[in-house]
Amino acid sequence: MTTATAKTKVKVNARPNWEEPPTPAGQAGKGLILAVVVAVVAVPLWMVVLTSLSTQGAVNEAGGMVLVPGGITFEAYRQIFTNQLVMHSLLVSLGITIVGTVISMVVTILAAYGLSRQNSWAHRPILLTLVVTMFFSGGLIPTFLVVSALGGYDAYWSLILPTAVSVFNILVVRAFFANTSQDLIDAAHIDGAGDWRTLWSIVLPTSRAVTAVVALFYAVGYWNTFFNALLFLPDNQKWPLQMVIYTYTLQGNAMPGTGQNTTGQYFGTQQIAPLAIQMAVVTLTLIPILLVYPFVQRHFAKGVLLGAIKG
Repeated sequence: MTTATAKTKVKVNARPNWEEPPTPAGQAGKGLILAVVVAVVAVPLWMVVLTSLSTQGAVNEAGGMVLVPGGITFEAYRQIFTNQLVMHSLLVSLGITIVGTVISMVVTILAAYGLSRQNSWAHRPILLTLVVTMFFSGGLIPTFLVVSALGGYDAYWSLILPTAVSVFNILVVRAFFANTSQDLIDAAHIDGAGDWRTLWSIVLPTSRAVTAVVALFYAVGYWNTFFNALLFLPDNQKWPLQMVIYTYTLQGNAMPGTGQNTTGQYFGTQQIAPLAIQMAVVTLTLIPILLVYPFVQRHFAKGVLLGAIKG
């Protein structure tokens, strides 16, 4: 048993004949490159989180973003979570993300399934029309006029419907659906299943990878949206969280309800720097994506590459 296990291990770990064995210099180079990539990603994130937890003195000592921990305080987060504007914008972003992702996924899946069936009605002209929209659009002003004429100005749906469908995502999902085993589909039809039952019971269960990846793409897009809010939502009480960041972080405006005075200092139980408040809001926007991404990451290679290559 031990000999068989050893032979199996040798076979599994054996390198192809055409592949040269790794050299110490090559291994060190790979490790160095990976370390640099991790540092490029992790260090800015570390500075954002640490700055949001720093006192006014620590920020002043660092001259801006804090890299080495100094005075640590949660006062910035306390002020955020007691700020009605920030908390309401967080709920708006969550609602837009959930509702928008559901609508986008329903439309994308139905469109992709219909276009993946070769005998579906007018699927080629419809597909050509969709592809054309990837390269040509009406432009910003016509979009604003159409959405406003339909009653979208100062309405939440203007953050969802104008960008509800991505033709690229439809094409990726369509390519994946088109390569679903035809034997399974024929067997379902023989058993009396219609298109709806085939889609729900056969196609979707075998396409979880691509649907998970596309759903994440849509969710991240809705979560990060601010430009449509800039165009269609003049009332700051309806703004999503990203619009709050754009206005009160990037532009440096005073955030209502945080106790900012004319000198730009924030006072609570401790003296808090405006930069700490801003970085706390930025950190708040990163948390949902960081929580969701690990559960979807394993589907990325299979979902995107296979969906793009097949068909």
